[in-house]
Amino acid sequence: MLLIEKTSILIDECAQCVERFWKMREEDRAPDFFQEVKPHADNIHALLKDWQQQADAWIKENRPKYMHSQQIASAVESMEQFVVQSFYKETSKKRFLDATHSTSYTMKNFYRLLEGEEIDAVEKTDDK
Repeated sequence: MLLIEKTSILIDECAQCVERFWKMREEDRAPDFFQEVKPHADNIHALLKDWQQQADAWIKENRPKYMHSQQIASAVESMEQFVVQSFYKETSKKRFLDATHSTSYTMKNFYRLLEGEEIDAVEKTDDK
């Protein structure tokens, strides 16, 4: 799977986490950890690990001005947490929504870089 496809899936997952968060509060129930939470989180965590490696390699090769490996690492760490938190109604609303918004913002910016929309954001070098 291409890096841009993985990025798109992760952006969608951010939105799904927010939907799940509100749904779990509305249903007022606790999920079955081993039936619902763990399988979903394991899939996303594996995707995140693979995405991070590819994203870091892309950043190293293309050297974009406004995207760095640390931002990718922070987005991955945050998403690993809020994917699990989205299943629990006890999750702090403000903290959860701030984390999903921040991660989504980073991933959407990265997606735009991959699409080539921000041509000026990638540093050009003369290899003469």
